[in-house]
Amino acid sequence: MQNKWMCLHLLHLFSTLFFFKLCPICIVPQNQTGDSEFFLLGLSDDPELQTLLFGLFLAMYLVTMLGNLLIILAIISDSHLHTPMYFFLSNLSLADISFSSTTVPKMLVNLQTYSKSITYAGCLTQVTFFSLFASLESLLLAVMAYDRLVAICQPLHYLLIMNSRLCGLCVLLSFLLSLLDSQLHYLMVSQLTFCADVEIPNFFCDPSQLLNLACSDTSTNNILTYFIGVIFGGVPLSGILFSYTRIVSSILRVSSSEGKYKVFSTCGSHLSVVCLFYGTGLGVYLSSTVSSSLRKGAVASVVYTVVTPMVNPFIYSLRNRDIKSALWRVIRRIA
Repeated sequence: MQNKWMCLHLLHLFSTLFFFKLCPICIVPQNQTGDSEFFLLGLSDDPELQTLLFGLFLAMYLVTMLGNLLIILAIISDSHLHTPMYFFLSNLSLADISFSSTTVPKMLVNLQTYSKSITYAGCLTQVTFFSLFASLESLLLAVMAYDRLVAICQPLHYLLIMNSRLCGLCVLLSFLLSLLDSQLHYLMVSQLTFCADVEIPNFFCDPSQLLNLACSDTSTNNILTYFIGVIFGGVPLSGILFSYTRIVSSILRVSSSEGKYKVFSTCGSHLSVVCLFYGTGLGVYLSSTVSSSLRKGAVASVVYTVVTPMVNPFIYSLRNRDIKSALWRVIRRIA
């Protein structure tokens, strides 16, 4: 059983790295906009503030990488954590690393060099990977909610239902659906026509903002964007809400308050991450529609794209004794 979980970890890691290697070959501009200049306006134009922002975001990025890598190493190295819940958690940590790496390195380069430019191919690459890993995280959170549902509502059949084959299939299917989502976003953006200079009021190429900046008609693309959002965002959220509705009803049937707390504590960390991910995502959407300041929307995007991947490891490690003990063992080995 332990060998199966180890193979699944390695298979998913290699498949992700293989995709990273091949995807840039596929992202070739097929648009006359390829010679246009794209500019990421970022968070501030003040040179002194940019130096401060560089140090802040570099520290946050390093914490994100270190925290999520430690979670992955702890789960792989500890045989007691070779269970479905921690298998999904390791994949979520890998998705967090990839999600943050899509936007933050380019922002750090621009802050360090006081440059705002990004190539058309680079912008398409950001759109593709941003959509891929945002969708992957959403789907993994839905799968983890189902895992908690089975663990609480059918504890005696948990390992029989959530076997290694089903877990591997869930992660693979999540990745393939996310890949489909990313390719749809890539096709939409690559068919747009942009003017000579495109100034994006953000620190990364946000697909929704690119639609607003296009010179060509985007009515069809807007409809398709809402449709994709409902499918890849609304459906996983509905699955999470359904799972927790069943979980809450199961908890209410427990007579003792101690038993209720024990049952709910098994999914408290996941529920916190779900609220953080969807709460910040909804906040970004509302800030972009309500606020007239585009820079405020960029600041709200920081919470969604930078802060959330950074705090996820802390949420799981602080609320989980098994993870904490495994992390200390990994840190002692490294030290």
